Amino acid sequence: MSNYIVSARKYRPMTFSSVVGQDALTTTLRNAVRTGKLAHAYLFCGPRGVGKTTCARIFAKAINCENPTADGEACNECASCKSFNEGRSMNIFELDAASNNSVENIKSLMEQTQIPPQTGRYKVFIIDEVHMLSTAAFNAFLKTLEEPPQYVIFILATTEKNKILPTILSRCQIFDFERMTVPEIIHHLEMVAQKENITYEEEALNVIAEKADGGMRDALSIFDQVASFCQGHITYEKVLQDLNVLDADNYFKMVDLALENKAADIMVLLNGIIERGFDGANIINGLASHVRNVMMAKNPETLPLLEVSDQQRQRYAEQAKKAPLPFLYKALKLLNQCDINYRQSSNKRLLVELTLIQVAQITQPDDADDAGAGRSPMRLKSLFKHQNIVQPKPAMQVTGAEARLSKPREDRPTAPTQTAAPTPVIPKVHLTLKNLGPTFASLRTSKQQEAYSDAIKVDEKEMEKEKEEKPEEKFTDAELIQQWILMCNRMPQRYVGLAARLKNIVPHITDYPNFEVVVDNQILLDQISTIKRNIRATMRLKLRNTKIEFIPRLAKQDETQRVMTKMELFRDLCQKNKAIEKLRKDLGLEIS
Repeated sequence: MSNYIVSARKYRPMTFSSVVGQDALTTTLRNAVRTGKLAHAYLFCGPRGVGKTTCARIFAKAINCENPTADGEACNECASCKSFNEGRSMNIFELDAASNNSVENIKSLMEQTQIPPQTGRYKVFIIDEVHMLSTAAFNAFLKTLEEPPQYVIFILATTEKNKILPTILSRCQIFDFERMTVPEIIHHLEMVAQKENITYEEEALNVIAEKADGGMRDALSIFDQVASFCQGHITYEKVLQDLNVLDADNYFKMVDLALENKAADIMVLLNGIIERGFDGANIINGLASHVRNVMMAKNPETLPLLEVSDQQRQRYAEQAKKAPLPFLYKALKLLNQCDINYRQSSNKRLLVELTLIQVAQITQPDDADDAGAGRSPMRLKSLFKHQNIVQPKPAMQVTGAEARLSKPREDRPTAPTQTAAPTPVIPKVHLTLKNLGPTFASLRTSKQQEAYSDAIKVDEKEMEKEKEEKPEEKFTDAELIQQWILMCNRMPQRYVGLAARLKNIVPHITDYPNFEVVVDNQILLDQISTIKRNIRATMRLKLRNTKIEFIPRLAKQDETQRVMTKMELFRDLCQKNKAIEKLRKDLGLEIS
């Protein structure tokens, strides 16, 4: 039985032209070899498995090649190339900085730089994972790296450029290696499969390429694993089974169900996925990537941005025709918010379920809400539609005047209801207090505020007709003050300053049922006068008395009195009653 060699080593590139996905970098290195314009130090940085060490070895071989080709490639025929290919070259040294990161190791390397090459032109030192060197080792390396002998070239490779000292970076030519695209990885895997006589499905190679995340070494390792599992015939289903990858069909189904507002079916699908061992975070991230791809497929210009197979690209384009852009935008926002909150959530599955329910309700029409109750934008809509709901029949007809002047709904006894057979849904009848004049709860827009004066005139005429039909209710000073404070609390946000000042004013009944408020300055009086009718209409409504008149006036000179703070009121109380001051000291209390 011959020794097995993994594909990542067996098919490792030996020339610049065979390197996958790094055309710009390999062209630069070949031109440097061809023209002889070589720097003394290079830094290759990038993710794992993208060809940093491979390019360093190819570059080192090309530098010492005795007969390089016209495009800067090594000839692979001279003594230097043959010695390198056979692993016995004395001019190329590799050092693993992860296990040789001390000052002593660097000093030993520096000693070797003093010996000129016996054959060839350059001594090339390849230091892999150079970011693992200690700070002391970096400092010991600085001087030699800046001014090495003419026959020495350093090639440093790292996956974490941010950990290298700036003084090292400034002495090197930096080459940033990029992740490989999915089509590039698929094309390379097809070549390997043909050489190994392995049959495959394009969708299966697409899954492997996506799983590799831009690294060719990872892709080849996964390819070997899958080829062993599939026994020479790589299929889409077997790849999903071996790698435990969530099938993209699940995401297509989720989006289709969400567009049809089938939240219950999505919950069933989600439960099946979780029972197969998939994590909620992976589901959310995968669905977000899927929705992003659908959005890219909406426009033919962005369709090539999808790093998927041609068959998958066609499926995305078909689903993009059914999915409106507002749905995709809102779905991405919800999924991104779920991903942010996932780690902090104590009930992660519930968070995922709520997010998917909200996604399924994006295109669902809003429920009919109570006119006076408003609607919370975060409230979930009804999950189940087209159900027969038995509604109680109205016990009696209510006139507009009775509805306007009657007590709140919770104070009125409700008529007994009878259980009946399921009937078609009956629209709800809402008794709203209309045409009674504006209140602060209804102040919303400037247009409404301009229409208040005309509306109040009509209300007052109607109320005059009803004075004789319905007796007015009695109220006291205490009830007046209570409704005054509640009115101030209900005032819109733009009146927050005026509401705070009105709270400090105590209304008094003058000539029942009329009441007045006394203010100490003309500016406040002017502000109150602008909303005088609104205040009167509100108090008439809350106190159930249509004869109320509201009179604001400016305080006379002998009526003005400075408003005392809480601290001043407490001190005045303590001076009048020594027992309170004694109690405060005994208990160690302080007013806040």
